[in-house]
Amino acid sequence: MTDLPEEIGEERVDTALGGLARLGAMPVSAHVGVFEEVFIGLEQTLASVDGTPDRQR
Repeated sequence: MTDLPEEIGEERVDTALGGLARLGAMPVSAHVGVFEEVFIGLEQTLASVDGTPDRQR
């Protein structure tokens, strides 16, 4: 993955997406864990915007 997103200006989203930068240094077998972390971070950010309580995983 060479084209990582630029910062979008929302600190919580930028932080979550920043985790994708680690993918290049990791074996493919470890990518799922990174994707899960990024997804959870984005999900928590969206929940805080619309007032939805965080889901427990």
